[in-house]
Amino acid sequence: MSVPGSERRLTVRHFRKGGGPYVCLTAYTAPVARLLDPHADLLLVGDSLGMVLYGLDTTVPVTLEMMIAHGAAVVRGSRRACVVIDMPFGSYQESPPQAFRNAARILAETGCAAVKLEGGVEMAETIRFLTARGVPVCGHIGLMPQAVHASGYRVQGRDAAEAAGVTADAHAVAAAGAFALVIEGTTRPLATAITRALPIPTIGIGAAPECDGQVLVSDDMLGLFTAFTPRFVKRYADLGAEVSRAAAAYAEDVRARRFPAAEHCFDGPPTG
Repeated sequence: MSVPGSERRLTVRHFRKGGGPYVCLTAYTAPVARLLDPHADLLLVGDSLGMVLYGLDTTVPVTLEMMIAHGAAVVRGSRRACVVIDMPFGSYQESPPQAFRNAARILAETGCAAVKLEGGVEMAETIRFLTARGVPVCGHIGLMPQAVHASGYRVQGRDAAEAAGVTADAHAVAAAGAFALVIEGTTRPLATAITRALPIPTIGIGAAPECDGQVLVSDDMLGLFTAFTPRFVKRYADLGAEVSRAAAAYAEDVRARRFPAAEHCFDGPPTG
């Protein structure tokens, strides 16, 4: 549970069945991490940064170097929340040893607590390989953005066969040693059943309020990302409109030459 004001860094051991609901938000920069940190149990440095910050159409082009740079910034900007970093597409699917090399880089170069990777049954061996070597892993099943070219953006588990596949993925990830599981874009009954059946906490995003925690892309929550808004997103602020209003007011002042005269400006260090 969130305890605003506490500065002791949470670890993956904080996330246990029955201990939620857990507050999870994405963060990509140190200033935003600093603002979210007192209120969140988990800060996820998601590969969604590719779309939110870099204007990419999907998360697929995001690189390991991008995730490390932003992950390190979030760790520096936070003091309490458990920081988890997404492994980007292509950095772990080839083989368990490849996944370990890249996960080790992420942990060593950022100071984060864990990595997150997408996939179920097919990634169980990799998750087991990582956790056996001291790399905490958060799983991710259901709608998987890195697989957008194969499956698109659509709700998962609408028919019995698909629901059975997602359920099998959930159990495989838990059995492989993941400490938590993100369930994205599934039907509510499916996410609820998985949550009740698993021994590890589930974190929903467009899944079910019955999950053990919820995660939102912070820019969606704040109204800063306006390219599209998922139906499940509740906006808690409209900062995008405020930014636009402030920029317009500033532009009006500059064009009217309403800005500080030289005598009110910072002089800088003495010279001569």
